Amino acid sequence: MKAGDYTQPLSLVKIDQFNEGDEGGLDLGQILGAIGRGTVLIAGITIMVTSGAILKALNEVPVYRAKFEVLTEPVTAESEIISSVPQTLSSRRTQGSIQSKTGAVDETKIKVLKSPRVLSSVVEKLQVRYPDISYESLIENLSIKTNQPNILEVVFQNPDEELVRDVLDLVSKAYLNYSLEERQAETRQGIRFVEEQLPQLQSRVQNQLQRVQKIQQQNNLVDPAMNGQELAKRISGIEKQQLDNQIQLYEAQVLYSELQRELASSVTESAAISVLSENRRYQTILNRLQELDLEIARELVIFRENSPKMENLREQQKNLRSLLGQEGRRVQKELGTTIRELEARDRVLTQVADSLKQQIRQLSVINREYTNIQRELEIATNNLDQFLAKREALRIDVAQKQVPWQLLAPISDPEPSAASVKTNLALGLILGLLLGLGVAVVVDKANNILYTLKELKDITKLPLLGVIPWQKGMGGFAPTLGKQLQWHKAEYWFELFRSVYTNIRLLSSDQPIGSLVISSVMDAEGKSTVATNLALAAAAMGKQVLLVDTNLRSPSLHDSMGLSNQSGLIDVIANDINVEDVIKSSPLEKNLFVMTAGFTPSDPIRLLASEKMQHLMAKLQATFDLVIYDAPPLVGFADTNLLAVHTDGVVLVARLGKLKSSTLEQALGEFRVSGIPIIGVVANGSKKSNYYR
Repeated sequence: MKAGDYTQPLSLVKIDQFNEGDEGGLDLGQILGAIGRGTVLIAGITIMVTSGAILKALNEVPVYRAKFEVLTEPVTAESEIISSVPQTLSSRRTQGSIQSKTGAVDETKIKVLKSPRVLSSVVEKLQVRYPDISYESLIENLSIKTNQPNILEVVFQNPDEELVRDVLDLVSKAYLNYSLEERQAETRQGIRFVEEQLPQLQSRVQNQLQRVQKIQQQNNLVDPAMNGQELAKRISGIEKQQLDNQIQLYEAQVLYSELQRELASSVTESAAISVLSENRRYQTILNRLQELDLEIARELVIFRENSPKMENLREQQKNLRSLLGQEGRRVQKELGTTIRELEARDRVLTQVADSLKQQIRQLSVINREYTNIQRELEIATNNLDQFLAKREALRIDVAQKQVPWQLLAPISDPEPSAASVKTNLALGLILGLLLGLGVAVVVDKANNILYTLKELKDITKLPLLGVIPWQKGMGGFAPTLGKQLQWHKAEYWFELFRSVYTNIRLLSSDQPIGSLVISSVMDAEGKSTVATNLALAAAAMGKQVLLVDTNLRSPSLHDSMGLSNQSGLIDVIANDINVEDVIKSSPLEKNLFVMTAGFTPSDPIRLLASEKMQHLMAKLQATFDLVIYDAPPLVGFADTNLLAVHTDGVVLVARLGKLKSSTLEQALGEFRVSGIPIIGVVANGSKKSNYYR
């Protein structure tokens, strides 16, 4: 690697590429973790609450409790007889019971039963013997519920056994009396309503009857519908006669026209007319004329035209033709008379039909009015009949004296209901456990400490390079050389940190990482342990690695590596000592070299920000394959930022179970402002990890 490469640090992970961790909210894993960590607190609260519940049960005064049950819809012989009568309230309840199988008692009825209207008389009777009792105290200890349809369960409890017995006795009598009074009051109210409505209904019926009589008298009819049917029949007959007359008139007019035309033609042709053919006299004359014509034809063969016989025959022929003409004209005159009679008859039939139609139109108006009146009369009559039947039915109802409600069993004897120690123990245990769980979760949330890898990843949104499990008795790292050698030789730890280094290399496969800073948010999070073992893992994989202790405020690498701290980084920067003189070989790995911090300076920031430090970092990065800087914590110090800008990035070590999320977010905010890339996060002290086990 060239010395100038440090000026182009790898942009592995920018903090501004991620959103800040979500605040608030707990998932199931966090809740279970909080419960596990708060076991002692949960146990303490549970014991306290359970003890209090037991003490309360032991010191509580016994309370006596008794009850009775009321059947709100009993079936008696009297109610069965009355329910068979139509229009009674009992019959309507019987019919409606099929549709109301859930019971007639609802919340409204229960409120009425607990109201002063029903219980005021009970309170007055009780105050004679118990002056301190009031309506409010009675209601406070009185409960009414319906466990089954149409069954009321009334319960009263009080420390005074006699008071419980007296209260339930009076309340049961009050409820039975209330049921009878309610039914009778409802019935009487119905009777009053019916009697108030009867005069008005009777008046309506009488008015409608008078209107019917008036229409019948004014129009001289009994039933407009029947009169209308008669007029319709008459119109139908007239129209039929008129049709027949018009047919006859048409036929006569046709015959008259044909007769008038044929009379002007020859005698032989006129004989073919139907009218003339049916006239016997005309046919007689016509036959005689035809015979005479034959006789003339025969005689012309014998005699001459001017012979006396022919003249006589011609004279007879002339007379017959005259008679035939006269007869045709007579027939024509009779046919004309017939036509005039048919026309006159048609006019008369038309007038009669128009008159009847006018009567029907007038009758339809009257019939509509008559029908409306009849409908109103029918409705008024039905209403009157129903109200009269209802009045009689209600009178039967009001005569019923048996109490509607019944006690299913005698009032139970008061029994003490002091709290059971077992019950209170169970309730206290459950309540204490729930309260302890809630307090444990709230306290754990208020501590704001990160316990799980998920919480860490949710806040940082950074790659998780590795997880270091919590080891009992080791405190996170080995402080002496002997322990450090044992730790390094352990296969488990070797594989663990080799995996961390492999993950770092994979994050920047195109441009190898030549230098990095190991830091943490707070002190004692194991950053020096991670730096040491990460350097050992890289050196074991064949890299020339330099581990530099830049924690000038509290150097510790020389102790963990078993080296002297007489000279180090401070001497190179402040006293111009040759860097090769302060770099020491590690006794743990031949490829690992260490530069201790040296003496503690008064102003570490000035030395780390100096140009000598920058040139030194560039030289070291050009000399070694990997340079690891063990830096101070982030919060409260600027050392890490000064170093990180000249390296390829920062590896952040987070101690689970110690680091607070708010502190971590503060540190990430500082990185966001400076724009320094973070390679990833190493989680230290995880109690749930089985990494390489």
